[in-house]
Amino acid sequence: QVQLQESGPGLVKPSQTLSLTCTVSGGSFTTNYYYWRWIRQPPGKGLEWVGSIAYSGNTYYNPTLKSRTSISRDTSKNQFTLQLSSVSPEDTAVYYCASVEYWGQGTQVTVSS
Repeated sequence: QVQLQESGPGLVKPSQTLSLTCTVSGGSFTTNYYYWRWIRQPPGKGLEWVGSIAYSGNTYYNPTLKSRTSISRDTSKNQFTLQLSSVSPEDTAVYYCASVEYWGQGTQVTVSS
């Protein structure tokens, strides 16, 4: 059974960098799951894929966010991270980390001064 847990600040100021960590427990971080994903849902809107990191370490980003997005992993800690720079209030959303099959519960991130 794979479990994922998002963590990070719930409030970020405009122009700063949003940083979130996903901790994976159970299962295998690199063996059984090909992709690890970040998805977000702004209030009143649908789900938006932010980016993914493959078991190989290769990264893939939503073209609309690519210039501001960085995803990395730390296999020794079973963690992968999201950094989204130069945030604005439009980046306010519930952020989810997910494998191919399982999702975390999500964490609310609000961008406000």
